[in-house]
Amino acid sequence: MVLTAPCLTDQASPPTRAQRLEAFGKAIDAIRIRTEAQLGEEDITYVRRLNRFSRGMEVLGRGLLHFSFEPFTFFGGVGVLWVHKQLQAMEIGHTVLHGVYDKIPGNGKFSSKTFSWDTPIHEESWRHGHNICHHHYTNVAGKDPDINFGPARLTEQTPHNRFHWLQFPFLISFLAPNLTFCMNLHLTGVNQIYFGDHEGKREKDGKRYSWQQIKHAHATALKKYIPYYLKNYVFFPLLAWSSFWKVLLGNWMAETLRDLYCSATIYCGHVGEDVADYAADTRAQGKGEWYAMQVEATNNFKVSRPLSILCGGLDLQIEHHLFPRLPPQRLRQISAEVEAVCIAHGVPYRMESWWSTLKKALAHMRNLSADELVRAAV
Repeated sequence: MVLTAPCLTDQASPPTRAQRLEAFGKAIDAIRIRTEAQLGEEDITYVRRLNRFSRGMEVLGRGLLHFSFEPFTFFGGVGVLWVHKQLQAMEIGHTVLHGVYDKIPGNGKFSSKTFSWDTPIHEESWRHGHNICHHHYTNVAGKDPDINFGPARLTEQTPHNRFHWLQFPFLISFLAPNLTFCMNLHLTGVNQIYFGDHEGKREKDGKRYSWQQIKHAHATALKKYIPYYLKNYVFFPLLAWSSFWKVLLGNWMAETLRDLYCSATIYCGHVGEDVADYAADTRAQGKGEWYAMQVEATNNFKVSRPLSILCGGLDLQIEHHLFPRLPPQRLRQISAEVEAVCIAHGVPYRMESWWSTLKKALAHMRNLSADELVRAAV
């Protein structure tokens, strides 16, 4: 018998990029459909229990702040109150406002349309700016509001302007410890009025903001600021009477801890030298490519389960962007499967330690504070 080499036309040719992405999209959709079908009473029970625990921490924390007579109980009160504020901001509030529980019967107070977020961020503005603009157009210039945050420049798609020279000291000294205050300015449109969009334009649809638009943006921001800060910085300190300043300090410290923790979580999500960003005219050619863009523009980082809960599951930012309407505990269940699917289809899946990811993000923001000409000359 004579052996002959197989004809090249008989060999299976490698899949094209379009075929690979189509297969990737189908695999991701299969995970989503299967997991969404499992949502139900178990998920509502989880968030109810976590909310009860959080409210218990609030009562304990405020009690310790009011009746502490020495540093140990005072700082204990600050820490316990921070746990409450952290849970309300992330694992509970951020998740609810994504509409995760909207279609589950008996969701009660955990409906995205009626939920009152225990942070100084206007709920409707968040749902539009975050759920729609950021999640649909992640790291796309001119469409994702999160790549231009006042004086913060987070990708090279944002043209450099004079504010960005102050980015790194501003980020560390003001933005990070006041994150939720700044996010409300950003999402309600006040930020753009003063600092402009990603190109520095302080206008909308080619026209300068009208007085009515300016007034509406400020009124929307104040709608959350006034009741929230009156409660935390006036009402509860006044209840302590002679200990007004001590309780005020404790509330401020818990707020600052929450904002610093959230900053360390959020800035890891889409910032770094190896994170993809996209020009304004970028369009995904099909669902598979859109999924791949979400993964390529996103970082995960490794933490323990308790820290993951305090992060609201955003240590699994890749899974969150692929499945924004799945609760964090479900993202934790499917993360290994998602990683395997990404690797199998050649989509980069980044997962490093929290500290390593944060260092890369901060280094990238530091580099972006200088314009390209200066960096090229160094």
